[in-house]
Amino acid sequence: MNPDSKDSLNKSKTARGIFFTLAGGTMWGFSGTCGQYLFTYKNLDSAWVTVTRMICAGIILLVLAFIKQRKEMKEIMQDKRDRRQLFIFSIFGLMFCQYSYMTAISHSNAGTATVLQYLGPVLIMIVSCFMAKKLPSGREVFAIILAVAGTFLLATHGNIHSLVISNLGLAWGLLSAVALMSYTMLPEKIIGRWGSTVVTGYGMLIGGIFLFFATRYWTVRVTFDLGTVLGLAAIVLIGTALSFTLYLQGVSDIGSVKASMLACIEPVSATVISALWLGTDFTVMDFAGLAAIITTVLLLTQRKRRG
Repeated sequence: MNPDSKDSLNKSKTARGIFFTLAGGTMWGFSGTCGQYLFTYKNLDSAWVTVTRMICAGIILLVLAFIKQRKEMKEIMQDKRDRRQLFIFSIFGLMFCQYSYMTAISHSNAGTATVLQYLGPVLIMIVSCFMAKKLPSGREVFAIILAVAGTFLLATHGNIHSLVISNLGLAWGLLSAVALMSYTMLPEKIIGRWGSTVVTGYGMLIGGIFLFFATRYWTVRVTFDLGTVLGLAAIVLIGTALSFTLYLQGVSDIGSVKASMLACIEPVSATVISALWLGTDFTVMDFAGLAAIITTVLLLTQRKRRG
């Protein structure tokens, strides 16, 4: 292959990776807004939606894994230590992350819940520093200050004496950040060994089944109409299976660091779609908080790249 053809191929691969990563992040934001629609206009329960999403998406991802990674699907269940780690990740990582995020949306809105969840990388950095027994760098301290400032603006709009979102909305949003930390840190070793599609597919299915029985899913009454079916289909197919597939291809094309930076489009898309579609009101303070938290993530990602 001549140098010009190779250079053209690399540029095409990079462009594809950027497009797929942005598309995946936008779809994640869209799925959060679909959740807000189901909670606001269809009165669905967040646990019921989470169970439906996880089980359906888990089946889809495992079907995809079965086509290309049949051996890995079998062997991860035969390895006692990795199987135990998979179950821990499924419940305390993936299920906790999905449920807390959806519940945060039900008590606030998709944009605010998504931005609060993006505090997760700050918690990851703090825990990593603690485990390494080292103090955070100046850049990391600045990132923490930005994250606290962004959360303060989102929760109070600058007025220390009152909250502009409900106590439950703020609490579940912060819990979703903790859950994102667990979701990110727990499966690192098993994803390296067995692949993200296998681990996430099993995690979705196992976590969904656990929550199915924990919340007595079958006792919840749901009225199915066209809006409900389309909303659920969008969350499962577009916001989970398709977005996950596109994002992984983006990571493969441009690398995890660039992909994670571009994935910051998620809270932006959730905020914009929520405002345009559902008429959610956002103020200058909300956008300032959003900017502060996204800047925090970008700072930490750049730090990771240099490391």
